[in-house]
Amino acid sequence: MSAPLRLGLAGLGSMGRNHLRVISNHTDTVLAAVADPTPEALAAAVEQTGARGFADPLEMISTADLDGVVIAAPTTHHSAIALAAIERGLPVLVEKPLAATVDDAIAIVTAARKHGVRVQVGHVERYNPAVLEMGRLLRAGWLSTIYAITSRRAGPFPARIRDVGVTVDLGTHDVDMLSWIAGERPIRVYAETAQRIHATHEDLLFGLMHFPSGATGFLDVDWLTPAKRRSLMAVGEEGMFELDYLTQRLTFTRSNVERPLMIAGYATTFTGDVAEIPVVSIEPLRAQLDEFVRVLRTGDRPYVPGEDGLWAVGIANALLTAAAERRPIDLSDLPSRLNAE
Repeated sequence: MSAPLRLGLAGLGSMGRNHLRVISNHTDTVLAAVADPTPEALAAAVEQTGARGFADPLEMISTADLDGVVIAAPTTHHSAIALAAIERGLPVLVEKPLAATVDDAIAIVTAARKHGVRVQVGHVERYNPAVLEMGRLLRAGWLSTIYAITSRRAGPFPARIRDVGVTVDLGTHDVDMLSWIAGERPIRVYAETAQRIHATHEDLLFGLMHFPSGATGFLDVDWLTPAKRRSLMAVGEEGMFELDYLTQRLTFTRSNVERPLMIAGYATTFTGDVAEIPVVSIEPLRAQLDEFVRVLRTGDRPYVPGEDGLWAVGIANALLTAAAERRPIDLSDLPSRLNAE
């Protein structure tokens, strides 16, 4: 049996504490070091896990004996921490978004290529079992043509997020997910944003994504809804998938191919048959850590590599540009700009 992998954790915010829990409870990992500038949070983590504590994540990376680093610090710190780890040859699992800006995301991917280090991005929804099952059924041909994909990600305002707006913080989940479902990158985007509660950034996004195949994606993302909502719908020629990320419920509604009959001048409506798709419930964050363990053990390319995180940041920033300039943004030159192909 191989010895447990020694991981370092940078950041003890909301997601950082979740990472601490899954790392500590995983049979193949041990939390060897943890870093956070808040003394109380750091002391509690050290007492709970026995890990070495550091106020500075860069000091943790330079002095602790680690096999890999999980980065859950504020988004604007992702680049500096990731680059420090990569330069020491340490693979990283970076919470989404990969970085706050396109330039920072490019720097991470470029450094990883130069040093031959694996970068995995925490787009945790990709590990949701309902998403994985829908992806399997899509590949099996349940929808031969996708017409539209609609995603809603809404909830109360998180006071912890001050460095970026809802588009980069949450919207990156959905631009990644819609691209994954469509099986292609968008070629044009448009958006409207609003700032209602956040002191410095937008807290509402309505975004449109147009794909080469003709499929259209719609994003509804906000920090204004008093209850958490996480849902996705994909409509195509044969029917419609609907999933709830939170309950991990997945259904498929088959299109009714019968031509409507005219009764007294009105067309009757035929509702498609609804099938509940069985899904084995798992915790996506745990599945994501399983993948990071696999990457560390084998050196293989991650399921969600740095390039995918870079694309998500690039598309999210294009949406912000579209909203600011009140015009559609053509993404035909984005592959060359990101150097991600």
